[in-house]
Amino acid sequence: MKQVPNLDDILAATKRISPYAHKTPVLTCSAIDEMADTNIYFKCENFQKVGAFKFRGACNTVFSLSDEKAERGVGTHSSGNHAAAVALAAKLRGIKAHVVMPKNAPEIKKKAVMGYGAEITYCEPTLKARETTLESVIEKTGAVEIHPFDDPRVISGQGTAALELMDEIDDLDAILAPVGGGGLICGTAIAVAGMGNSVSVFAAEPKNADDAYQSFKSGKFVPQTNPDTMADGLLTSLSELTLSIIMKYVSDIFTVTEEEIITAMQTVWERMKIIIEPSSAVPVAAVLNQANGLAGKKVGVILTGGNVDLEKLRWY
Repeated sequence: MKQVPNLDDILAATKRISPYAHKTPVLTCSAIDEMADTNIYFKCENFQKVGAFKFRGACNTVFSLSDEKAERGVGTHSSGNHAAAVALAAKLRGIKAHVVMPKNAPEIKKKAVMGYGAEITYCEPTLKARETTLESVIEKTGAVEIHPFDDPRVISGQGTAALELMDEIDDLDAILAPVGGGGLICGTAIAVAGMGNSVSVFAAEPKNADDAYQSFKSGKFVPQTNPDTMADGLLTSLSELTLSIIMKYVSDIFTVTEEEIITAMQTVWERMKIIIEPSSAVPVAAVLNQANGLAGKKVGVILTGGNVDLEKLRWY
């Protein structure tokens, strides 16, 4: 198994990405606090470059590469945000990016990847298709793979968001983040554990794509099969690395329904006047539905991204 990163790796990532990544704001909303009976501090990674936290991990990994490896270019597979993040990080370093995307990826995310100059190869919307297509691309190009989450450098980069949140807000009782492949929740949990405080870390996941929940409860890897959720950033399975970190450091995983995701997303849009995507709304939904007795607590929620395909909205 790959080496588990530690706090020093996250601190190094903070320094490495600081010339490129935004230090995103932490916002509050008294109306949502009243609904949840919780003091919530929203870490707004929807304001991050490429509109998502994924830029942190991609940037850290791309700028960790030796010049020799960087000259080969980089390759990855992603349904959207990680693809855009790798594409932009590669552009900033002046190297090529090759991205495998499922045909049904949101149009806004396809356009973003193209806009950053990456070469896109489309595949069928299955994990197997993503992986085999990327293998073919790497074999042809010699590119260095940047996995969306199964990479200590990516996990370390994602952990920088939690460090910023804890640096700005003292005495948090808990931090919530969504879980798909597990890069963000693992980086968050390692950052919290490394700081040696008493903050609990919780993951949130759609009920219709609950492989992480099942894996956590059973203590063994359960693969993602036929996910059916609007949270398109949470469709993949955990890895051996991310599952091991979750089992060690995460307190619990909550699941939410599609209706709860919609309500949470609408609530943030209406009350906070900011755009978040469905994956971002998953931990918000968990808090709004009184996950694990968080009432009265001081809770950080990482809003992971704001890339919504506006063409799918019903305008009036």
